[in-house]
Amino acid sequence: MKRDPHYAKRSPQKMSFRRLIHLPYIPIFSAIFFALMIIYADNIISNLSPNSMAIRSIELSNLIPSNSVTESINITHPPAARTHTATLLPPQNSTREERIAWLMKNLPEFNIFQRTKSDERFHDGVVEFFGDSNCRTRFFMTWLLPANQFGSRELICIGSLFKAHPSGCLLIISGSMDSTQGNKILEPLIEKGFRVVPITPNLPFLVNNTPAKAWLEEMKSGKRDPGLISLGQNLSNLIRLAILYKYGGIYMDTDFIVLRKFDGLTNTIGAQTIRDTSLTLNNAVLVFEPEHPLVYKFLEEFATTFNGNKWGFNGPFLVTRVVKRLQFNGNFTVLPPEAFYPVDWIRIGRLFRSPRNKREAQWVEDEAVRLDRVAYGVHLWNKRSRSMKIEEGSVMEKLVAKYCVICMGKSGSRDEMSE
Repeated sequence: MKRDPHYAKRSPQKMSFRRLIHLPYIPIFSAIFFALMIIYADNIISNLSPNSMAIRSIELSNLIPSNSVTESINITHPPAARTHTATLLPPQNSTREERIAWLMKNLPEFNIFQRTKSDERFHDGVVEFFGDSNCRTRFFMTWLLPANQFGSRELICIGSLFKAHPSGCLLIISGSMDSTQGNKILEPLIEKGFRVVPITPNLPFLVNNTPAKAWLEEMKSGKRDPGLISLGQNLSNLIRLAILYKYGGIYMDTDFIVLRKFDGLTNTIGAQTIRDTSLTLNNAVLVFEPEHPLVYKFLEEFATTFNGNKWGFNGPFLVTRVVKRLQFNGNFTVLPPEAFYPVDWIRIGRLFRSPRNKREAQWVEDEAVRLDRVAYGVHLWNKRSRSMKIEEGSVMEKLVAKYCVICMGKSGSRDEMSE
């Protein structure tokens, strides 16, 4: 196995538990979280004071290269959407050999595996976009579905990002959105002056000089089983790691409502759940500097342990495995579930429902206050909540009203928009 260049030249630091339990106004649960995490660490920092819990402020704008071009980026959108994840779904109930044969047959049509732009053009486009002197914070999202599935919920979530970070810049890594249709969908945000641009992924360029390069070559040569899970989902897991490793910044899923600024967060990942002695992290929100050793480890894990037959194995469970294996040694922070996942996927439906009685109405009020007080944002778990409508008087209605810049209509319909 190739020697990790980062860990060869750096002595690992202990994970800062002071930063681990930091969140503005976090309730007593933080103390419980701290106690549960002791079993994963070989050193405890004691004598915590309120001042010691503060995360030091690091502006992500200083990650932008000093020689970045500051002129407006010139992007020409192709007239039609490119290959999307619907076509990247392997045949179900198929054998390993059948899935590999399917991939080899369709590979020429899967633009995401090809160098659709020259390396220089892709890189220059990214650097030029983030080189804007008014771009304080860089964000990334991926979208490997058809452009016509990018609806009002995604626009609401992106709008909440800009509500909290009006000087931020968002790059959407997407072939389908890098089109005339995609540009039209993003018009409500662009017309408000927000800096959001879609760009077709150049996967071979992104994984070059990373452990994932070997994985891509093996996949394209028929030596890897793509698995039964949507290959688009696993490619999204890979792209977010590769883009952060190369450029640094903040990645978040398109179903994440931002409630507060991410100022002060750096090299950060969030815990999804903590039950007894079990800890699960998630990769829906990632904040890392360029070429961070932990992200390199994530890429290495993706390349060496890839399993396309288990949901989440190459995503949340991957980052969990790596962090546990490192025993939290390294220059990174793990935040408690309240930070990014204050409502788990099993209970997410409750946020969308209107209250049926006074007790439920009081819960709605209390929950809205709680989320505003403890969370950086709320992951909506679209796989579970996609079909849910926002009902009148619900927690979601309150969040949307407070944090959106592109808002849903009163019916809560996914495609009905109002301002």
